[in-house]
Amino acid sequence: GIVGVFGYGGGIIGRYCDQPQDFPGIAHFHTVRVNQPSSKYYTTEFLGKLCDLWEKHGSGLTNMHGSTGDIVFLGTHTDRLEPLFFDLTHELNQDLGGSGSNLRTPECCLGMSRCQFACFDTQECRHDMTNEYQDELHRPAFPYKFKFKFDGCPNGCVASIARSDMSVIGTWRDNIRIDQAAVKAYVGGELMPNAGAHPGKNWGKFDIQKEVIGLCPTECM
Repeated sequence: GIVGVFGYGGGIIGRYCDQPQDFPGIAHFHTVRVNQPSSKYYTTEFLGKLCDLWEKHGSGLTNMHGSTGDIVFLGTHTDRLEPLFFDLTHELNQDLGGSGSNLRTPECCLGMSRCQFACFDTQECRHDMTNEYQDELHRPAFPYKFKFKFDGCPNGCVASIARSDMSVIGTWRDNIRIDQAAVKAYVGGELMPNAGAHPGKNWGKFDIQKEVIGLCPTECM
């Protein structure tokens, strides 16, 4: 890249104004990507420290979060990059994210921490992959960028298929579970057809083939 920090080939995106004489305040306006925590969980104390750090070394403008997932610091000068990097790593114990032709910062959904649909621990996977491929995050060696994203279930809250090269999606792995008592109650008329939607309309008898089996996209039942 145009600019960076010593030993790293990624994480800093060089930005210059082509009219520095007219706009000296933004003659340099480099962007810094910061590796976000799994599922983007923060304490207010940590957010405050991030903001203080960026007010000290940059414009104070942030993007929470970029399409890659990183914390994005918008706008600083070249001579502030090394001091920023030192404070970021030594005071906040935080690393730069990925940019350029390398592995981009892995991203995951809330996973098992808050979501009832999660089928695996997305946070653990994302954390492990970040540590495993840390060198690829900062020393570009690929012909193009590469992204991991971890979706805990097919709802796809981080859009792993659309927005990554290697998407991991949690799926249910077990026998299909059918509440036979509920099926009998529907067939026997104890439960209302269409779950009671528009109850004033005459839906006729409950049709398990039409209302349940035929709606299963995998035809598993």
